[in-house]
Amino acid sequence: MSQPRPYRRPLTPVFTALGLLLALGAAQAVHALATAPREAARIAANRALVRDLGLSDLALFTEARYTRHPALADNASAFQDAPGSFEHFPSGSFVPPAGPWGTAKLGFAPQEVTQ
Repeated sequence: MSQPRPYRRPLTPVFTALGLLLALGAAQAVHALATAPREAARIAANRALVRDLGLSDLALFTEARYTRHPALADNASAFQDAPGSFEHFPSGSFVPPAGPWGTAKLGFAPQEVTQ
């Protein structure tokens, strides 16, 4: 009596997928090398435009106005809903509110507030 032939899993789909991924990776590398001079020229043109127009720094986050550019945010924008409210945006936990806060304090008379 002959022994049953052991089952062998087909490796053709695995090797096909691996070959396809390697081919796509190689195509991306060739594309990056082919477009590198054009991209370098575009970046240099963008740098010159930013320098000539005197634009501010790049926005850090796109969610809230006080996290886009901390130097340009007003101090109360982080507490726009209520002083004790929870943070709505995840980027607010990475960027502290702008400071310094000054010497003003809570009071009722104008002398107390403006000290």
